[in-house]
Amino acid sequence: MKLKHLAAGMAAAMLLTACGSSAQTATTAAQAESTEASAEETTAAETAAEETEAAAAASGEPVKIVCTSEDYVKLFDKFTAETGIPTELLSMSSGEVLTKIKAEGGTPMADLWFGGGIDAFMGAKDDGLLEQVNFDGADALAPEYKDEENYWFAKGITVVGFLVNNDIIDEAGLTVPQSWDDLTDPSYKGEILMSNPAISGTNYAVVNAILQTKGDEDGWAYFEALNQNIDYYSKRGKDPKVKTMAGEVAIGIVPMDKEVDNMHEEQNVTAVYPSDGIPYVPEGVAVFKNGSNSEGAKQFIEWFYNNDENLQLVAEIDNKDTVKMIKPSMEGLELTFDTSKLMKEDLSLFGANRDDILAKWEVLAGDKSEE
Repeated sequence: MKLKHLAAGMAAAMLLTACGSSAQTATTAAQAESTEASAEETTAAETAAEETEAAAAASGEPVKIVCTSEDYVKLFDKFTAETGIPTELLSMSSGEVLTKIKAEGGTPMADLWFGGGIDAFMGAKDDGLLEQVNFDGADALAPEYKDEENYWFAKGITVVGFLVNNDIIDEAGLTVPQSWDDLTDPSYKGEILMSNPAISGTNYAVVNAILQTKGDEDGWAYFEALNQNIDYYSKRGKDPKVKTMAGEVAIGIVPMDKEVDNMHEEQNVTAVYPSDGIPYVPEGVAVFKNGSNSEGAKQFIEWFYNNDENLQLVAEIDNKDTVKMIKPSMEGLELTFDTSKLMKEDLSLFGANRDDILAKWEVLAGDKSEE
């Protein structure tokens, strides 16, 4: 009897082992099939991306780029060297871009839009002038600095403060302003220069941010007072810095960067981050709708954001590290200002309120604004 029970037990054990082995084999086979399928899908996606890139390069059609500075040519040359896709560059302010497209019935002058205040990009999206760009890696970007539907992305943040020529301040017996409210002091009459916000996305950001911070009524009262101290609003965004350094005015309202921060080492100037809040505006990147090489432009956006070396190069060209705010996972960059001082801004209002704000500004500034 014992032998029979022992034999039965051994047979059962052998059956269980065989069943377990079969189940394990089946599971392993299923996992292998799943892994193989996943690998095939990845390979297919990579192949499709490579084919798109190859097609864009093979077409010989350049990606036409409108941007705020010719300094970015180093970045675009790097793109061409790595992808074989040629580029053509046109330098233009964000306000000029929108004006030109609207004047030409929505026909874009380029494929890719690189740089400029985000309000213009928001307005362009609302007007149906941009193309949606979905790509792997977009989720690594801070959600507050990209369009939720991927019609535009930010490449950095411009923050605004004052550049003060200490020689003029001393000669006139004035004090260095520390806040936006200080700039309305009548003693600064004729000594402040700001760019025309209808042309400069940076200075439109100043107007919008201060209106949001102070409220509509108090905000416009503030600009009425500031306007009394400004003789004219320049067309070029760089004029306030250049003319302040040259001694033509005492105070320039300027975008802040490492160059401005370090100017005191070579020139008798002071960089001021306003104590009552720092206006800021993201700088946009987008693909124009109906461009001649929109596929190449989309390829650029994916190439640009998926390699931190490209973002590092932009940080060097812009001479600031705010791209770190766009892609927080980046290493090797440190911000040079206290982000807690940034004004509380609703960026969605930058585009939505643009036309109304600039219409009021035109009345306020009158013939002081350079076209």
